[in-house]
Amino acid sequence: MIVGRSPRIRQSFQKAWSALIALFFWDLAVTIFYYISPFKAPALPLTIFGTALALVLGFRVNSAYSRWWEGRILWGAMVNVSRSYARAVLAYFPDTAEARAMGTALVKRHIAYVHALRCQLRREDPAPDVQRILGDGPHEELARNNPANGLLDGSDRRLMDAVKRGWIDTILQSRIEGMLVDMSNAQGGMERIKNTPLPAQYRAFPKYFTRLFCILLPVGLVETLGIATPVGSAVAGFMFLAVLQIGDDLVDPFGNDVHDLPLLAITTTIEGDLNQAIDLPAPPAVQPVDGVLW
Repeated sequence: MIVGRSPRIRQSFQKAWSALIALFFWDLAVTIFYYISPFKAPALPLTIFGTALALVLGFRVNSAYSRWWEGRILWGAMVNVSRSYARAVLAYFPDTAEARAMGTALVKRHIAYVHALRCQLRREDPAPDVQRILGDGPHEELARNNPANGLLDGSDRRLMDAVKRGWIDTILQSRIEGMLVDMSNAQGGMERIKNTPLPAQYRAFPKYFTRLFCILLPVGLVETLGIATPVGSAVAGFMFLAVLQIGDDLVDPFGNDVHDLPLLAITTTIEGDLNQAIDLPAPPAVQPVDGVLW
């Protein structure tokens, strides 16, 4: 996620430069043809076309931003419930060596859980993070189709064992189980966003309409702008191409691009808070690299 104060015009240009260069040469060709040919194109209602296209692109950007913002809300809920879960596990277990060891193990499993979830959403292998936190021993959860959910299931089984040992009562178990349900609901919402793309018409038609408008733009402007048509038309076309690119950048908030959510920074924050709760050193906070927080 870009955390700088000013937008990255250079990055936007890099993503749209090929289309922009093609548009500039097309504008140049239309301008030359206008001056050397006796044929004059009819006036085009560019205002109507542009207004309709702006509405279509606006709907698309709003839909993409809604997905991005919902993903951030879900991760914010995960941060909050993680702190509450660690606090409940550590505060209400008996003050015995065995109970404290189980509480510490549950907190570590949760740290491994959020890192595994981050890796799953980014289509990365969660094994290195899980082994770093829980040790190099065999972890049956990694063999499951959904390792993060496996870690959550394992934590629930250990809580049930704590109930059987008499370390926590059923009321506290119910409260902690509610936190696990909140984690599962947040994970399900993230997976829904990740695995459900925008409908095909939201992805295809705005691209077609934008390209068609960019093709018609110099034809409608050449009579008014004259030799300045290539520059004026390219600038106007770049605005529409940039808005189109914004929708593409925000549609998958859990990717590994500069515009996506800083999942590594979020999960490292959770790890730091929970490590300090079990008297372990917090990892260094993730710092922006060239104005981008990962």
